[in-house]
Amino acid sequence: MSECAAEWVIFTDLDGSLLDHDTYDWQPAKPWLARLQAAQVPVIITTSKTAAEVAPLQRALGLINVPFIAENGALVTLPATWENHPDYPHKIFGADYPQLCQRLNRLRAEQAFHFRGFSDMTDAEVADITGLALGDATLARRREGSEPLIWLGTNTELERFAACLKEYQLALTQGGRFYHVMDESVSKGHAVGWLVDQYQQRTGSAMATLGLGDGPNDRSLLEATQHAVIIKGAVSDKVTLSPQYRGEVYRTEFTGPRGWSEGLSHYLSQIITY
Repeated sequence: MSECAAEWVIFTDLDGSLLDHDTYDWQPAKPWLARLQAAQVPVIITTSKTAAEVAPLQRALGLINVPFIAENGALVTLPATWENHPDYPHKIFGADYPQLCQRLNRLRAEQAFHFRGFSDMTDAEVADITGLALGDATLARRREGSEPLIWLGTNTELERFAACLKEYQLALTQGGRFYHVMDESVSKGHAVGWLVDQYQQRTGSAMATLGLGDGPNDRSLLEATQHAVIIKGAVSDKVTLSPQYRGEVYRTEFTGPRGWSEGLSHYLSQIITY
């Protein structure tokens, strides 16, 4: 193992990146996961999933004793090895879930907007809408810093809704199936930056950072790292980074976990060796 390996930290999206877009399989990524674990390079999951959804998946992937970023950057969950950290066991950025729902309910009552959020639904309803198993839908509803919702109004009303959210210091982003409401300060990139600072304080040295993602929602994650891997999308390939981004960018030929491994090989094959 190169001495430089200990200075790296990796941030990765899940669906369509480390996990296959359709099957959620990660077998093609296993060799690189093993190499990174042997080299003690932290792999930080950075996802729209809830902490309740991520925790068992993190264990299955063998990513132990490392933090993860959930709900598109709304919170960071810290492992037991960080128990002395002032924000242990998790750091929530901006408004928490009860505050979010309170603001949304007030806005809906005042402006007569038409939408349904996860807080308005039962586990069974979320399972029906998402196709998740009932137990997984239960985990998806254990939210801490963001609210997915189905918009039931017109496009014109949606624009007005987004403008009204700003007055409540909230932001609206569009996902694959839902719109997501969160504090305006929240992003994957902001959470990445915060965690990099924590690692540098803990290690006393600068960290080399690598980000991997496949969708527009990963843009802030990628731009917050020094080396970006844009994984070819299974459905579309529309990820572009800001012209102001000064890091290195690599676009993969393969999708999903094969593309994930391809990106790691591009940047780290000469740095992390068996």
